[in-house]
Amino acid sequence: MRRVLLRVFFLLALPVLLVVVWWAASDGSTNVFWPPLRTILRTFPDVWTADRVRDDVLPSLLRLTAGYACAAAVGIALGTVIGSYRRVRAFCEPVLEFLRAVPPPVLVPVIMLFAGIGDTMKIAVIASGCVWPILLNTVEGVRAVDPVMAETAKSYGISGVARLRDVVLRSASPQIFAGLRQALSIGIILMVISEMFAASNGIGFTVVQFQRSFAIPDMWTGILVLGLLGFLLSMVFQVVERRVLGWYHGLRASTRRSP
Repeated sequence: MRRVLLRVFFLLALPVLLVVVWWAASDGSTNVFWPPLRTILRTFPDVWTADRVRDDVLPSLLRLTAGYACAAAVGIALGTVIGSYRRVRAFCEPVLEFLRAVPPPVLVPVIMLFAGIGDTMKIAVIASGCVWPILLNTVEGVRAVDPVMAETAKSYGISGVARLRDVVLRSASPQIFAGLRQALSIGIILMVISEMFAASNGIGFTVVQFQRSFAIPDMWTGILVLGLLGFLLSMVFQVVERRVLGWYHGLRASTRRSP
């Protein structure tokens, strides 16, 4: 019980402190662009009604999920192939280094030329940015597979799909999840950026509309929604990661306890 309470304390201590500091720093503000936090919180339930959540938050989440899933599928598949074969890695490395250096927001006008201005463009923008941390971490994870483990699997006749699933991907999964975690943060950023271009709904579109109409407290509520969304998605990701990588966290815990 004490351990759970300590974990909750460390989880909430900094956010609560930041809210208190924000409240105190903005309480007497008369700046139209920096409204008091109490004004923002009072405005929040009036702005983010059930209808707005359905019309703006849900479409954003669907685009993020689609783009993130595409990036995960492509990144893990290509990363496994590139990491498994030295010649493929040497052939692809210059192109990968060039493409990863291009900031995804710069590609928005280019993607719009080919994909239009609908949801396909927004999903493509999210996927184009999320794929790189997943791909590169998968490559490094596959390259780092223990040679002894690989040889042992070979001596026992484990090959093909079984070897890929039980040896390569299982060994590389901690690094793959590290890439997935990085990609999630990038995906949220690109979700907002993509919705600022020729969109008719979404959180990013709504925040820009509030800014253009000088509804500043409403705009700040949109920023709060994005922060809360990122926090909730991070919590969900941690739950999934601990379930999938339970063996890895258990191994690390036992290693720390051993003398």
